[in-house]
Amino acid sequence: MSRLPRLAALLLLGGSLLRAADYPFQPVPFTAVRVTGGFWAAKQEVNRTVTVPFAMQQCEESGRLKNFDLAAEVRRRRAAGEKDYQVTPPTIYPFDDTDAYKAIEGASYVLSMKPDAALEKQLDVWIARIAAAQEPDGYLYTFRTMHPDSPGHKWVGQQRWEKDPELSHELYNCGHLYEAGAAHFAATGKRTLLDICLRNAELLWQTFGDSRLRIAPGHEIVEMGLVKLYRATGDARWLKLAQVFLDARGPGGPEYNQRQKLVVDQDTAVGHAVRANYLYSGMADVAALTGDRRYSDAITKIWENATARKMYLTGSVGALAKGEAYGADYELPLDGYNETCAAVALMMWNHRMFLLTGDAKYMDVFERTAFNGFLSGVSVSGDRFFYTNPVAYDGQKKNNSGHAGRVAWFGCACCPPNLMRTLAALTGYFYAVRDDAVYVNFYAQSEGEAKVAGTTVKLQQATDYPWSGGVKLTVSPAKPTKFTVRVRIPGWAQGQPVPSDLYAYGSGRPADWRLSIGHEQIMALPEQGYVSITREWRKGDVIELDLPMRVQRVHGNAKIAATAGQVAFERGPVVYCFEEVDQKITPAAVGSSFSVSTKPESLMSADIIRLDFESSKGAKMTAIPYFAWDNRGLAPMTVWVPEY
Repeated sequence: MSRLPRLAALLLLGGSLLRAADYPFQPVPFTAVRVTGGFWAAKQEVNRTVTVPFAMQQCEESGRLKNFDLAAEVRRRRAAGEKDYQVTPPTIYPFDDTDAYKAIEGASYVLSMKPDAALEKQLDVWIARIAAAQEPDGYLYTFRTMHPDSPGHKWVGQQRWEKDPELSHELYNCGHLYEAGAAHFAATGKRTLLDICLRNAELLWQTFGDSRLRIAPGHEIVEMGLVKLYRATGDARWLKLAQVFLDARGPGGPEYNQRQKLVVDQDTAVGHAVRANYLYSGMADVAALTGDRRYSDAITKIWENATARKMYLTGSVGALAKGEAYGADYELPLDGYNETCAAVALMMWNHRMFLLTGDAKYMDVFERTAFNGFLSGVSVSGDRFFYTNPVAYDGQKKNNSGHAGRVAWFGCACCPPNLMRTLAALTGYFYAVRDDAVYVNFYAQSEGEAKVAGTTVKLQQATDYPWSGGVKLTVSPAKPTKFTVRVRIPGWAQGQPVPSDLYAYGSGRPADWRLSIGHEQIMALPEQGYVSITREWRKGDVIELDLPMRVQRVHGNAKIAATAGQVAFERGPVVYCFEEVDQKITPAAVGSSFSVSTKPESLMSADIIRLDFESSKGAKMTAIPYFAWDNRGLAPMTVWVPEY
């Protein structure tokens, strides 16, 4: 049996174990879709050949894997009679275990894309080292196992779990472990890591199940991880435990980790942005699988607050360096923090919101973040990273986790493997199915398969998106079948950069997009962001979508103090910025009128489109995609420039 069908079978097996309640819109698995060229193929190949091996090497060299070895050594020597033997943890943070887990998850997704015997063997070795560090009752947390007699770090409590609501990250580690275990099982069919997860989850059930011990996880993600275990095994305890952890939050706790209210009573995006977005994603999962609308109603209100008042044009969130947090309404300073992990979590949350509702506005936000605030986190070369992603930079500030400019790794290294795993599994966001309809959510040169109306349908995209707005989608059912194809018309093509009044185009006029099949133009208007085409489909039918990509001026809402009198530019889903590598950034650089030319160009082997401006005052400027900044040496950069 070839790898791809085996993977699909494994994923279908997981789906068959679920109860009746689930997301009404089901994603087409990433294993059933692959990019075949163009923009995202280049990004995924760099991720596969550079970022994944680089991140795994860094996990070894930085001591992340050594933590597991030392924990196993303490266990062996104590079992042999050395009752006082322990080791002070050599790395910085109690959550360092998760960098190895995320690297395994990303590498597993890469194995799903392309077989690699050496990589699979390396994962086998890593998993054996992790297994050796697990305590007999399933507990797995190297910072305590290395130093069991007393806390080996100020964030670790004297007893298990007691400081998890603060900073121990014990349950956070569990969440990333579970996500890695589910990914590795799906990619390889091996249960080695999944069994480690299940032993650990049994311990959590014995400790927290039926609210025996009530603790609100200090850093959310265990909720999503437990749901993935539920999907992989069908064991309803894991779903129930996810709900237990959600319901343990609030009232009266700190906003920093979203404990200020019961989760069902929260209505604004607050606190640490990564924690928050992971929480909202977990709430979406539990809402879908339990049918409890209290969770979905709450995260709908929170989403409206985040996208209408707290999101950058680049799709980044978490403006404040203090607490890595969401700020107040419209508090969006140009040098904002915008952690890469917060962008990853925002993509997860928005995709889940789409799966709950079928509304394209959530995929519009997903797309904006993917092309801008997420992708900026990794260099074109694939081995240098941003922890923070401001929309203006002075060329000197050490804002990148204590560094100026992109760096190879961090003491707190959550972002690089988070990027790695998300890029590898990106094709899982391309399509979704409900009843007799398939939803086309993301545009990239690709091919895939979906089950629609009881028939296997091949879907092939030919496009140079995002540099070109032309998309040819070939729809080929196994036999002539009537069903609906719902084609997303991006908000930017309808004259709205984001699904709120937070930003607006200067022209106020939508692009003249066109949709046709054969030589027949489809005249229908979008509903919830989609144009529906219902017909009997036959092999080789072609839908043509034309999204004119003119350069748009963007203005911020008048309530955003930082963008007052400023203008930004975007073309399609791509936000542009100005770097002093190209010219001196001056207040009068961009006037009220200008001409624009576009030309394909290479930036460190990455094809991009530059924008060349000439203002009415004769000043000339060049803009590059925001995601590509700081790839040619450190220099001042800005997305927003004064408008005269």
